[in-house]
Amino acid sequence: MGAVDLARRLIGATLTVRGAGGTVIETEAYRRDDPASHSFRGPTARNASMFGPAGHAYVYRSYGIHLCLNVVARPGEAVLIRALAPATGVDLMERRRNSALLCNGPGRLAQALGIRPEDDGAPFDGPDLFITLSPVLHGLLAGPRIGISRARDLPWRFGLAGARGLSRPFPPQAAGP
Repeated sequence: MGAVDLARRLIGATLTVRGAGGTVIETEAYRRDDPASHSFRGPTARNASMFGPAGHAYVYRSYGIHLCLNVVARPGEAVLIRALAPATGVDLMERRRNSALLCNGPGRLAQALGIRPEDDGAPFDGPDLFITLSPVLHGLLAGPRIGISRARDLPWRFGLAGARGLSRPFPPQAAGP
C-alpha cells in the first residue's frame, strides 16, 4: 500500500506505545517522488528506516528538538502521525508532557507517547509499538500538508472529521472521499 492510501487508512487506527496510546486522528503522506519527503534524494543514514520494510517506524528529529513518528508504507514512502486522541495511559502522557496539550502535533505526540530514537526501524506489531487498523471510516478530511516548504499544495494531510485535538484546523472544503 502506498503512503497516501496508508495515511487515509491510519485515520481511526489505534496506536499504542509501551502502554500509552489512542486513536490516530491526523496523518500526512510522503512519497519518494515528493520533494518534501526525506526520501526524495535517496537513502541516507538519517532516513535509512524510511527505505526499510512496510509496517516499521521511521523516527527522526525535527529541527534538532522534537522526535516525529512515521509508519513506513513501502520503501521510500512513509506516513507522519500528526495527532492522536489519547485513550490509554493518559496519566503517563500528561506527566511526560507536563501540559494539557498532549498529542495535537507530531512533536507533542511523540513526547507524550515516549517515542525514543531507538524506536527508529521497530515494527508496529511488536511489544513496544502496535497499530490496529480500523474499518474504513466516513467523515475523512483531506487537505494540504502543513509545516513544509515544498509541495505544500498536495492534499495528502488527512484527519477525522469532528475530532478534537487536530494539530491545525482543516479548510472548510476539506471533506474527503
